[in-house]
Amino acid sequence: MSEQAKPTRFEPPVTDFTTPFWDATRELRLLLPWCRSCEQPFWFPRETCPRDLSPDIEWRPAGGGGVVHAVSVMPKPGNPIMAGREPYVVALIELDEGVRLMSTVVGGDPWSVSVGDRVVVGWEPLSDGRQLYVFESDGAG
Repeated sequence: MSEQAKPTRFEPPVTDFTTPFWDATRELRLLLPWCRSCEQPFWFPRETCPRDLSPDIEWRPAGGGGVVHAVSVMPKPGNPIMAGREPYVVALIELDEGVRLMSTVVGGDPWSVSVGDRVVVGWEPLSDGRQLYVFESDGAG
């Protein structure tokens, strides 16, 4: 019998609606919900468009590039499951598609992450085979 790995961080839940998103992360692909009525992406995932309330939503690939819009460094864990990761970055990333999402910036000095930094999506494995999107410097700064 194999035992499922224990989470080492908060792991977002999967819903029927978000299953395509999480399935794509297993292949290291970032998808965004798009409204087919107004042809705009949005974030966070929901079953109706926040602009026009259309339920005509589909998942489309995102490029994975963006800019740090806001940043905070956590010198102490905000959640006990994050102990041992500090200091870590909590950042609001504006994707090139125009949506903003919360994440982290990894792979360097957390204190050097600044508003305006270009970032690209990276991936952190979760205990069930899904991947959590994280961001890394794209080196264009």
